[in-house]
Amino acid sequence: MNAEPADQIRLLDVQALDVRLQQLAHKRRSLPEHAEIESLTKDLTQLRDLLVAAQTEESDTAREQTKAEQDVDQVRQRAARDQQRLDSGAVSSPKDLENLQKEIVSLAKRQGDLEDIVLEVMERRESAQERAAELTERVGAVQGKIDDATARRVAAFEEIDGEAATVTKEREVVSGAVPAELLKLYDKLRGQQGGIGAAKLYARTCQGCRQELAITELSEIRKAASDTVVRCENCGRILVRTSESGL
Repeated sequence: MNAEPADQIRLLDVQALDVRLQQLAHKRRSLPEHAEIESLTKDLTQLRDLLVAAQTEESDTAREQTKAEQDVDQVRQRAARDQQRLDSGAVSSPKDLENLQKEIVSLAKRQGDLEDIVLEVMERRESAQERAAELTERVGAVQGKIDDATARRVAAFEEIDGEAATVTKEREVVSGAVPAELLKLYDKLRGQQGGIGAAKLYARTCQGCRQELAITELSEIRKAASDTVVRCENCGRILVRTSESGL
C-alpha cells in the first residue's frame, strides 16, 4: 500500500485522538464515584432493612402493649366490682366472704404481674422507637451522601462527554483527510492491536510495541519509497517514518 508521507503522519494525529478517546472512556468507567455510590448503596440497603425490622418491632410491641393494657384494665374492673360487693355488705356468707377476699387478693397480684408486663413491653417499644429514629437519621445521611456522589458523577460525565464530543469531531475532520484505504487498514489494525493501529518509528524503535527493529528490517525500510506504507515486523502496526526515525 502507498500513501503520501503527509497522509501517513496525519494518521499519527488520528491515532493520538483515538488514544485520547480511549483515555476518556476509561476515565468515565473508572470514576471514583462509581465505587463510592456502590458502597453507599449497599450500606443504604442494609440500613433500610434494619429500619424495617425496627419499625416492625415497634409496631408489634405497640399491639402487644395495647393488649397488655386491656388485660390490666379487665382485671382492675373485676377487682373493683369485687371490692364493691365486699364493701356493700351484700355477701353475708362467711365462706363467700372468704372466697371474695381471696379473689380480690389474687386479682391484685394478677394486676401487678400484668402491669409489670406492660412496663416491660413499653421499654421494648421505646427501645424500638429510639432505634427506628436513629436508623431513619442514618438512612437520610447515607442517602444524602449518595445524592452528592451522584451529582458529582453527573458533573464528571458532562465534562468527559463534552471533551469526547469535541475530540470525536476533530477526529472526523482529521481522518477525513486520510486516504480511505489507509484509514481502513489503520482501523482494522487498531481493533486487533489494543487500540493502536499506527505508531511512530522513533530512534529505530516501534513506539507501538516498544521493540527495536532488526538491522535487516531497518535496511528494507531505508530502501522503501517515502510513500510506501511500512509495517512493524514485531507487532504488525503501521510504522510512520519521521526525521526522528534514526534511519
